[in-house]
Amino acid sequence: MNLSWLEWQQLPWVKATAGQWRYALRNSIAMCLALSIAYGLQLDEPYWAMTSAAVVSFPTVGGVISKSLGRIVGSMLGATAALMIAGHTLDEPWLFVTAIASWLALCTWVSNHYQNNVAYAFSLAGYTAAIIAFTSVNQVEIDGIWTIAQARVCEVISGILCGALMMMILPSTSDGDTLIHSLKGLHSKLLDHAMLLLQKDETATVRRAHENVIGEILTMNLLRIQAFWSHYRFRRQNNVLNYVLHQQLRLTSIISSLRRMLLNWENPPDELFTAINALLSALARGETDKYLLARILQRAAAKNPADYRHHAFWQQLHYFCWLYLNITRWLRLFERADSHSWLVPPAVPALARESDGAEAGWNALRTFAVIVIGSAFWITTQWDAGSSALTLAAISCVIYSSAPSPVSSISLLLKTLGLLSLFTFVMKFGVMVQVTVLWQFLIVLFPLLITLQLFKLQQNKRAALWGQLIVFMGSFLAVTNPPTYDYQSFINDNLAKITGVTFVWLAYMILRPSSDKRRSRRHIRALRREFIDQLGRHPRHSLNTFESLVYHRIDQLKNSRDEQAHLWLMRWGVVVLNCSHIAWRLREWKTPSPALVDMRDAVLHDLQNIISERGIQHVSLNETSGTLQQRIDLLSEGGQREEIELAGMIWRLNCSLSQLKPAPVSASSPA
Repeated sequence: MNLSWLEWQQLPWVKATAGQWRYALRNSIAMCLALSIAYGLQLDEPYWAMTSAAVVSFPTVGGVISKSLGRIVGSMLGATAALMIAGHTLDEPWLFVTAIASWLALCTWVSNHYQNNVAYAFSLAGYTAAIIAFTSVNQVEIDGIWTIAQARVCEVISGILCGALMMMILPSTSDGDTLIHSLKGLHSKLLDHAMLLLQKDETATVRRAHENVIGEILTMNLLRIQAFWSHYRFRRQNNVLNYVLHQQLRLTSIISSLRRMLLNWENPPDELFTAINALLSALARGETDKYLLARILQRAAAKNPADYRHHAFWQQLHYFCWLYLNITRWLRLFERADSHSWLVPPAVPALARESDGAEAGWNALRTFAVIVIGSAFWITTQWDAGSSALTLAAISCVIYSSAPSPVSSISLLLKTLGLLSLFTFVMKFGVMVQVTVLWQFLIVLFPLLITLQLFKLQQNKRAALWGQLIVFMGSFLAVTNPPTYDYQSFINDNLAKITGVTFVWLAYMILRPSSDKRRSRRHIRALRREFIDQLGRHPRHSLNTFESLVYHRIDQLKNSRDEQAHLWLMRWGVVVLNCSHIAWRLREWKTPSPALVDMRDAVLHDLQNIISERGIQHVSLNETSGTLQQRIDLLSEGGQREEIELAGMIWRLNCSLSQLKPAPVSASSPA
């Protein structure tokens, strides 16, 4: 038996760092303070204030502010909905069930369409309404419903204010410092990514590395949002952060394009790889002298003016270097800017995202079914603890509908509730029954919360378990004013909570979320539909928006265990993005030659004939690939500068389309 965890150095209080102690003390004091204030205000269920303080416990100032705003808005919206639903429908039980189930389904559907504050606010609006409405079923007067709603909102706001107060007293690491450090680290990592991809070996490591870089850039957008709420300086320079993130995504696309050309270039010259290594090394050293980089690029230029492959690759390599230097410059300006500086980068939209409407609708239907069936059981049996079961069921349905693996998340929650039932039984009837005033209970609760907070920080594999124990502990301890110690009611209530979550687990097993294969197909169809729009004369999305949208879709299956579904979504995303870059470049390309203009337009027309929303036209793909090669040969024979430039762009297009040639033909394939 391994007892090393009992060693003095391994105890959580001993090995905790200063930052971990600050985080644990801040959140534990906030939870105890919130419980004390709600108890002092004589709110009937002050443990909701403790839970609220636990939920908004975030490592950074911006995260606390952002989450607190979402929680306040969601609580107010949910309380309003509960008053309207309960106040008008409690006399008709089935009308009440239909109304509250519809509201929860709507909140589930909306929260699945958004991220961050909006998603959190609507999730909270859903289960706040459930908490108030299900607690109010025995009320006969509207005044009683109003009192319950008012108490719940006051408890939530008390917890938020306590969390904010403790963040001011024991502040954490600055969001801005974290963001700047992360942006600079990611910028350096892009160079390492280029070194990995600009080789001819085709390995799974390369694909995984590409996905990881995409995920890190999109995660950086979440840090940007937190920094936005933390300081005026970052709200003022938010346009710079948006621009930098878009440029980092563009840099990732350029690296992918360069790799695709290398893989389709039979015998690239050795001096090209020597120049690539020299360029990347110079950029890694922090060289920002364009003259030095231009000299290295000159060594990599094509010796033969008619070598369209070399010319096209060199143009992209040149673009990569200048783009990297541009990002470096804006990062330097952003880091040096103070609260009075006003930087004006080129205007770009926020990173685009698109929700999976089919999955959101399916999740909303599941929530509606769970609430209706659970309420029907409650009405039929007249179970006095039915409100607890339905409340936990509503919380589980709304929160875990957007989780990457909802069944695993709910299974973990069931394990948490089981542990809490045993622990709180001992705590309530062994400790709490012995105390007469609240401060005596806090003497026991405070070190317990600190220990759990330290466990959450130090044990990464069990962090979710410890976090759930902290959040749900208050509702299981059920510190009420006045306190109650009814053994039968306690067992019945805890059993109801576990039963409600178990019912949700069964619902997820029966009404399963879409498989990764089906989700991949939906995303691929959406990519093709959006790419067809990019080929139009007036695309609905700009190139920046389309690029971030493609990477958002790719990131949706980053944790998928279905390798084929993941592979084909990644492949389609890279193909349509590379082709879109070339389409925009062809449209912007100007030449006085009518013959070259006609050939350019013909290439864009051929591209429309290959890819449709339903899939690939394989016959057209093979024919068009041959036609593109004939045009490349014809242009290369001319030898003029504009002809070689157009030949290089067409060759890039042919390289990108080559990824689709092994695509399955059957309609059931991911393509």
